[in-house]
Amino acid sequence: MIGKVAHMQDIEGGVTAVGGFSAAGMSSGIKKDGRPDLALLISQTPAVAAAVFTQHQFQAPPLLLNKTHLGSGQGRAVIINSGNANAFTGKRGYQDALTMAQTTAKALGIQTRHVYVASTGIIGEFLPINRIQATIPALVSRLSENGGHAAAEAIGTTDTFVKEAAVVGKIGKSEIRVGGMAKGSGMVCPNMATMLAFLTTDVSIQPKLLQEGLRLVCSNTFNAITVDGAISTNDMVLCFANGRQGPEIVSKGAAYRQFIALLEAVSLKLAKMIVKDGEGATKFIAVQVMGASNVESARRVANAIANSNLVKTAFYGEDTNWGRIVAAAGGAGVPIDPKCLDISFGTVTLVEKGVYQGVAVEEAVSALLKKPEITLTLHLHAGSAQATVWMSDLSTEYIRINASYRS
Repeated sequence: MIGKVAHMQDIEGGVTAVGGFSAAGMSSGIKKDGRPDLALLISQTPAVAAAVFTQHQFQAPPLLLNKTHLGSGQGRAVIINSGNANAFTGKRGYQDALTMAQTTAKALGIQTRHVYVASTGIIGEFLPINRIQATIPALVSRLSENGGHAAAEAIGTTDTFVKEAAVVGKIGKSEIRVGGMAKGSGMVCPNMATMLAFLTTDVSIQPKLLQEGLRLVCSNTFNAITVDGAISTNDMVLCFANGRQGPEIVSKGAAYRQFIALLEAVSLKLAKMIVKDGEGATKFIAVQVMGASNVESARRVANAIANSNLVKTAFYGEDTNWGRIVAAAGGAGVPIDPKCLDISFGTVTLVEKGVYQGVAVEEAVSALLKKPEITLTLHLHAGSAQATVWMSDLSTEYIRINASYRS
């Protein structure tokens, strides 16, 4: 169970809201329009590192490199480029990722194995590695304890706004901070998709506990969102903990649970931003499945609904076609008694114990569907487990964006 944190509050600054971290962002010429496309985040002192990666079969070279670096459980920096995914690029792609890490390490005066690499953008094209190498020294010179926003701006692709968040809260006598930045707008689905997220914290924690905690947090946040059901090749969540605050967390006690609550708070804020910025999205929908026999079953039903193009387009059209929701839920592979199923939109129950409640109720639902944020709840009445997945609708604008993504 995730714990509660006394006096948790939002703060400004993103990844650099946490003391001991610096960041920067600028253009290296990857993006044709001159927008920022190269970012750097560094912990000024050695930090514990943890990461969660996409489950895609064709993981991009930066991820393969990061997995070798993660073996030590340590990290100092991450260099991130946008506009080119360096994915499906073979041996040259791996060498380019390594070159990014080596060049960054040399400019910072740290070990290559403590530098992580992230790339996002078009798949199948080689990086302009010479441009990136030439830009890294200037990027290092721009590092600032107020550079979080510039870094967050530089990692976006089709994003329409910068995604960053930070919180502070008390754990025992220590004031702990967690900051984060993310990118993501399209190709977003559980098991990660076209999204990157970077988290910083000043908590002192053992590497194994940070890794386990990050994986738990991702299951409830970054792996509980969907825009279009498409999984991508490059995606990861990386967390650095520099240990500047409090005694070291060495067990899964109260302090650990409270820290995980802080980490989840920032991650959930960023995950929701990704969905709200979904390509062409006009609606933000929380799909809650309650009364399931276990959490996995609840998640499967929620994901089946949230990834249904028929459900997504119905929300875009503000159509109360609840039959599409029933069809998606019934195809999730989870035993559901239709005579026990409730379907509600906000506080209005349209289907109760499997029975449609009539035109008057449907009219009330129609009014709710015109709002930009909607909660859809299914109650299975089969147990006490529940899960939530956050989704966007699917609009004609999504088609326009993705029909011309490379051109």
